[in-house]
Amino acid sequence: MADFWQQGAITVLQRLKDRPIEELEREIGAIAQRRKIVLLLPALYAEFETAAMPRILDELKKVHYLHRIVISLDRASRPEFEQVKRITGEVPIDAEIVWHDGPGMQALYGELKEANFNLDHPGKGQSVWMTLGYILSEPGVYAVATHDCDIVNYDREMLARLVYPVVHPATEFEFSKGYYARVTNKLYGRVTRLFYTPLIRSLRRILGQNLFLSYLDNFRYALSGEFALMASLATGIRISPTWGLEISLLSEIYQRASVNRICQVEIAENYEHKHQVLKKDRPEEGLIRMACDIAKALFRFLSQDGIVMSDAFFRTILTAYMQEAQIAVEKYHGLSLINGLFYDRHEEIDAVEAFVSSLRCAIAEFVADPVGIPMLPAWVRIAAAIPDFQDRLHACVEEDNRR
Repeated sequence: MADFWQQGAITVLQRLKDRPIEELEREIGAIAQRRKIVLLLPALYAEFETAAMPRILDELKKVHYLHRIVISLDRASRPEFEQVKRITGEVPIDAEIVWHDGPGMQALYGELKEANFNLDHPGKGQSVWMTLGYILSEPGVYAVATHDCDIVNYDREMLARLVYPVVHPATEFEFSKGYYARVTNKLYGRVTRLFYTPLIRSLRRILGQNLFLSYLDNFRYALSGEFALMASLATGIRISPTWGLEISLLSEIYQRASVNRICQVEIAENYEHKHQVLKKDRPEEGLIRMACDIAKALFRFLSQDGIVMSDAFFRTILTAYMQEAQIAVEKYHGLSLINGLFYDRHEEIDAVEAFVSSLRCAIAEFVADPVGIPMLPAWVRIAAAIPDFQDRLHACVEEDNRR
């Protein structure tokens, strides 16, 4: 049985009972007659060759309330794109593919670059941003949801619980963030457990009362890739092309929506997906790079809020983070013991030491260039600069999918 405790400004929608999925979907289905819901799936072609994606598509075949599924397909050749079209053709819902490597899409990317939009950092963030532009080009879309495509134990209840708070007319939520436990015979989610949360709490100790940090600390899994939001809100948000995607999104939502209209929802009792490798000798890859980008994003948002960060501040952050991280290790050791989970204290402390190097990297890069890699612009700005761009984006995707 989950707790029902509400301890912060962000509403928590816990999973208190096993509500029949058919009942939940019937309710959403009635709502979807008036409010169009689109699912955005960011995927590399390689993910279609794993066990996770076929399971996800099999589950989605049972979902009937979606207006459309849009797959943001990256790193795919033409034969691979055609293969994905064949695979998704078996899904009864209208499924479109945004083929980012296709000639039409590449021409559109080139046009944006010629208009001085910075698109020099391809990756998940940029692909999601462009796909969002395609989805928002269709009038009448009410809500957009997205989740990762490497979820090994995917169940369609995850999607239903994610979209429910945003589309239900009896609620006023504009944004919902998914959360879950990541545990098998051991705890996972090291970046969240051992880096993000200790860093946020270190910053709160140093800076004192800060509403933005309190807001970030309220999320039970701030780095999850699962969220849903109203289309009207999505048109005005910017997105980071780096590993700071989730933090940048939460920051944008904070600036554009009342905290009373933001919630987090428990979408599953447990969640299993691929685990990133922590490689201390490769600071530009994997979890080390991710942690660096997350810290830089936090420093940037705090500086935009008027926080002055001196050399003394950064020295204090390093030592405060190490203290908070050590406390976190002790907490998770106790949690593992009582639940009979395997817990390698040495491995956890080793991860903390690696994240210290991530924090040093973030400090050095932020001091050298506080502005850093620009955020991808909101789609309202693209519409102002190139009024017919989204129409041509829509036509390009439709043409690719007709061939």
